[in-house]
Amino acid sequence: MNRFIGFVKKEFHHIFRDYRTMLILFGMPIAQILIFGYVVANEIKDVNIGILDKSKDNVTQEITNKITSSGFFILSDNINSDNEIEEAFKKGVVRQVIVFEPNFAQKLKREGVVNVQIIADASDANTANMVSNYTKAIINNYVQTNLNSRGLPYKIIPEVRMLYNEELKGVYMFVPGTMALILMLVSAMMTSISIAREKEMGTMEILLVSPLKPLPIVVGKVIPYMALSFINAILIIALSYFVFGMPINGSLIFLLLETLLFIFMALSLGILISTVSNSQMEAMFISMFALLLPTMLLSGFIFPIENMPVVLQWLCNLMPAKYFIIIIKNIMIKGSSVLIVWKETLVIAGMTVFFLAMSVKKFKVRLE
Repeated sequence: MNRFIGFVKKEFHHIFRDYRTMLILFGMPIAQILIFGYVVANEIKDVNIGILDKSKDNVTQEITNKITSSGFFILSDNINSDNEIEEAFKKGVVRQVIVFEPNFAQKLKREGVVNVQIIADASDANTANMVSNYTKAIINNYVQTNLNSRGLPYKIIPEVRMLYNEELKGVYMFVPGTMALILMLVSAMMTSISIAREKEMGTMEILLVSPLKPLPIVVGKVIPYMALSFINAILIIALSYFVFGMPINGSLIFLLLETLLFIFMALSLGILISTVSNSQMEAMFISMFALLLPTMLLSGFIFPIENMPVVLQWLCNLMPAKYFIIIIKNIMIKGSSVLIVWKETLVIAGMTVFFLAMSVKKFKVRLE
């Protein structure tokens, strides 16, 4: 019995000594429950909207104040003309634009009925539907509390227009996110096991004594997987277009170039993971743990980023997939050019350089 107790104590000692095991046992459940608890939410908050007020009277001001003071919306853009609406959406700042027609209060008093146009960015169908429903509820509440309660039989009818996706097809949201998820996981995992496999097979020594320097070795391992991943990306784009009816309103060449940049970034990240891993299993585990859940939950793929706590929004800025999803939606759905998505492109390019530089640095350490 004493031997058995001693054996159990030894196993506990090994577990507590291995920080990776402790991370799996306690780190993953805590991280998952916190992330799911804060991210998975059906309500909206702090959604950026724009207002086009062609009347600028007391009624439109009261409705605007009621909407912005609700806690659900932030007025980020005062739009001056109809021509500026689509430009505001393409910039990716506002999710909704509310348009008040000219002589709003006068028409309401004279005819008793007036319309408010609600234009939502339906490239994310679920968010657009929720945002428009919240806005309609606030306007209806204003009518009930401020007009009908005073015995005024007035009606304000919200007219909803879903821009870019009038039928609210879910494929407009899931294709860009799925494309980013697949390319990130496949590209990173394929390369993450490359150097780790060299270590396990004992062929690392051959690379270490070869005349090649670290940078050519790293780039040489990336290029074959880059070609295969690019073919995979073309297949995804073709399936989304011909099978699911996903539009490509922008330049196809620009779309492929952005996809190629994202693949190169993912492969560079995979190489970095492989340089710090001692085995293929460890490399694959790090890839899955560090990429799967964050890409699904913190990239804006499924849940709107603005609904998350500020700390998680900061973490979202570190997710490469977030910027790629924005680029894909802008090119495929909105037909945007590089003038709209140049910031996201620079972020992905910067991440690529960083991951590649860190991979070379880690590889140099092993060469010394």
